[in-house]
Amino acid sequence: MKKFEINENDQGQRLDKFISKAMPELPKSMMYRLIRKKDIKLNGKRCEISVRLEVGDIVTVYVKDEVAAEKKHDMSFLSAGEDLDIVFENEDIIVVNKPVALDSHSNGETSADTLINRIKLYLYTKHEYVPDEESSFAPALCSRLDRNTCGLVTAAKNAASLRELNSAIRNGNVHKIYHCIAVGVPQQSSAVLNAYHKKDESRNTVRILDEPADGFKPIKTGYRFLESNGGLSLLEVRLYTGRTHQIRAHLAHVGLPVLGDGKYGDVAANKRYGMFRQALCAYSLSFELPEDSPLHYLNELRIDAPKPDFEKKYQFG
Repeated sequence: MKKFEINENDQGQRLDKFISKAMPELPKSMMYRLIRKKDIKLNGKRCEISVRLEVGDIVTVYVKDEVAAEKKHDMSFLSAGEDLDIVFENEDIIVVNKPVALDSHSNGETSADTLINRIKLYLYTKHEYVPDEESSFAPALCSRLDRNTCGLVTAAKNAASLRELNSAIRNGNVHKIYHCIAVGVPQQSSAVLNAYHKKDESRNTVRILDEPADGFKPIKTGYRFLESNGGLSLLEVRLYTGRTHQIRAHLAHVGLPVLGDGKYGDVAANKRYGMFRQALCAYSLSFELPEDSPLHYLNELRIDAPKPDFEKKYQFG
């Protein structure tokens, strides 16, 4: 038998979603069989698998001890680095400035030193994240950046904030502005670009077309010219859609490749300017949350990253 008391980070979930997280070794087929046999109870009574959990609820799962083994928390974050550039933090979220060459998450091939693990270690050290007290939640990133892109990444410190921010991102209520150095000077001082995007999973690259085609999804990218220095331009870029490598691929498609980009960029220009990692930074973050959101207060904020090193190197600003 396994018994769980629902805390604030567990509440609001469907019973089946909670059990899948709290007992990851329990096959889903067995979970549904247990609910049919009334061997999963809520507050001592039979229940539907779709019931929403509330703080203080007691979930009891009647299974053999070997199936009900204690959940093993992933403690790999204890091996992560301690360097963390915190730009904003409160009781709900933490916004950090991710450096170049640090993965947001583990891809199965990298070490435990990832951005999310550094955040977990930081919160663990502050006693704000105690794995043994959590059945279904761990701090999580609400967005991610490519390994070689620097800038702002937001993480949720509790389950309610994670749900709110993920919903806000899906609904377009979280606005992120990027800075990048492009090779060349745009003909227009600002523009909103529309095109079509398709990812090649096997090569981890994307293709951009001007006209719709089978398998291609629409993308929308806005830019504003800030200043130029020789043959380079500093651009402010806004994503209206969020596809893989969208900024780099879309700007390259219109003749403004991101300096240092080895995948879509101008190799000769990268060598000429001595830049071999993409000059791209998630620079600014703002929120436009509905009034009934518990995170509505974030609308008062605009969070900016420190000036990226590539702007200093090429003497912009």
